[in-house]
Parts: sequence; C-alpha cells; structure tokens
Amino acid sequence: MSGHATIRNGNKSICKASPWSHEKLRMIVLCQNNIHQQSHMNRVVTHELIHAFDHCRAHVDWFNNFKHLACSEIRAANLSGDCSFHNEVSRFNFGLKKHHQECVRGRALRSILAVRKVSREEAEKVVDEVFDTCFNDHAPFGRIPHDKKDAKFANRDFENRDRYYANL
Repeated sequence: MSGHATIRNGNKSICKASPWSHEKLRMIVLCQNNIHQQSHMNRVVTHELIHAFDHCRAHVDWFNNFKHLACSEIRAANLSGDCSFHNEVSRFNFGLKKHHQECVRGRALRSILAVRKVSREEAEKVVDEVFDTCFNDHAPFGRIPHDKKDAKFANRDFENRDRYYANL
C-alpha cells in the first residue's frame, strides 16, 4: 500500500465475504452487500486504514510474518470501534473485567484464521506474543477513540502533539 490507496465499491464477484483490503493492489474494497449502516462503514474504513497506516509506518510483511499480521489485526480491532461497548451489546457479548481486551484478542484471532492457513493454536500463540505491545500502540490516534467525542479529542491531541515540546 505504499504510495496511495484506493477505496472502491466492490462488484459481486469479489464481495462474497466481507470488506477487505488488497495489499498488492493498494485498495480497500467496500462491499455494499455487507455494509448496511453508515456506522458500520465508518468502522470498516477505519479498520482498513489502520492496516494501511501500519503498512506504511512499519513496512509490514503481510505474507511471511504472522507477528506483523497479528499486530496489525490487534491494532485495527482495538482502534476502529470493532469492540466498542455499543457493538458488543448488540452482539450480546458483554462482560465486566477486561472485556475490551478479550474482544480485541478474539477479533484479531478470527481475522488471522480467515486470511491465512494456520492452526488455531499457532494463531493464538502469535496473538499472545504480540498482544500487550500492539494493544497499547494507539498511533496515529494517541488513545482508543471509543466514540465520536473521544475521536475529536484524539484528533485534537494529534494536531497539538508538537506544541508541548516546542515550549520547552
């Protein structure tokens, strides 16, 4: 995805599953048959753009390094709103202790299993190895944007990131 990425509406031949990004073609495909609400589209685009950010920032080796893939999936699930309280309640998934982390871990694991031929045990091992570091990496937001208000604060923090150091 170096250079630029294209966001396209997918046609029926490529939209049999869910929205996806294609690393080699540098595009995100949004499948209309799978996205029925604006909020869902926002989460999907955010999720895929986090992958694009990781690709540009960390030079992710998507096909040969499962740790890279796992880290990007953890970050995308964590930062995109996939595991927001509202979404989890609508899925009838809710808990009190570390529920957000468990949701992120589960969604990252399912994403890896969906795109790579790897055993569940191997995928779980890789996710566990990188989870803490990747879960706590909130770039480019600086925090987990749980809702619109929090996203605005995260954007404000990002825009003002150099002011503190400029005054020292």
